[in-house]
Amino acid sequence: MTPDHRPEVLRYTAFSGDPAGGNPAGVVLDASGLDEERMLAIAAELGYSESAFLTERTGEGAYTIRYFSPKAEVPFCGHATVATALALAERDGPGALEFATPAGPVPVSVVREGGELRATLTSVAPHVEGTAEADLAEALAALDWAAADLDPALPPRIAYAGARHLVLAAATRERLADLDYDFARLEALMRRLDLTTLQLVWREGPEVFHVRDPFPVGGVVEDPATGAAAAAFGAYARELGLVPETAVLTLHQGADMGRPGTLTVELRAGDARIRVSGTGTRIG
Repeated sequence: MTPDHRPEVLRYTAFSGDPAGGNPAGVVLDASGLDEERMLAIAAELGYSESAFLTERTGEGAYTIRYFSPKAEVPFCGHATVATALALAERDGPGALEFATPAGPVPVSVVREGGELRATLTSVAPHVEGTAEADLAEALAALDWAAADLDPALPPRIAYAGARHLVLAAATRERLADLDYDFARLEALMRRLDLTTLQLVWREGPEVFHVRDPFPVGGVVEDPATGAAAAAFGAYARELGLVPETAVLTLHQGADMGRPGTLTVELRAGDARIRVSGTGTRIG
């Protein structure tokens, strides 16, 4: 690819079969000739929360992938992974893929269900850690939430399944819906703690949750459907014993932004990794 050649940039939405729902991502299936500066410029021009770039094909169905927000490279992005897998499946047919991400290897399977393609990613090994009281207080202050706005049954934690997310559970759906935060203050805290998003959660039922993800470090106010955070949340829910060892969780995200989407999170006994699946479609 010559330096002045512009690669084909595809646009997909993940975790919704409606182009107006889910989370849009840019997808470049051949980024072999792009350096970091050009990938970042493409991501910034698109303005989506993340875009994915396949920089090398390493085998049958195997690729090296990188992810960029409008402001910076990120180690892992679930919705852009799903979008890329769907784009490859539309080009090459459904099947098994493996992406070498900066966070580690991420297998993805794509199947056709009732006329729709569905992609399922398998996360890297997750972990969950506690949150310092001072950091929690700063997060609440940036959100303009009171301590009483939190659900005591779902305590704050930092969860990782490829990227770090601070999980905070709202006591009511109304609290989750009313999101108006201090962008610069939250961004500063997130940079200090190396967080990709905040995973704000409200529990509707035993295995049904509504979530929102502020993403100031990526240069956007909110992420409409966050696969990496969904995987991290699956690890969080299992670690805290909120769900059985084998469970399927449904996460609803994006409705408060006018871009509703659904993420399915699967936990399997004896396997620490988290599986996140969803549909998607090309935009335009």
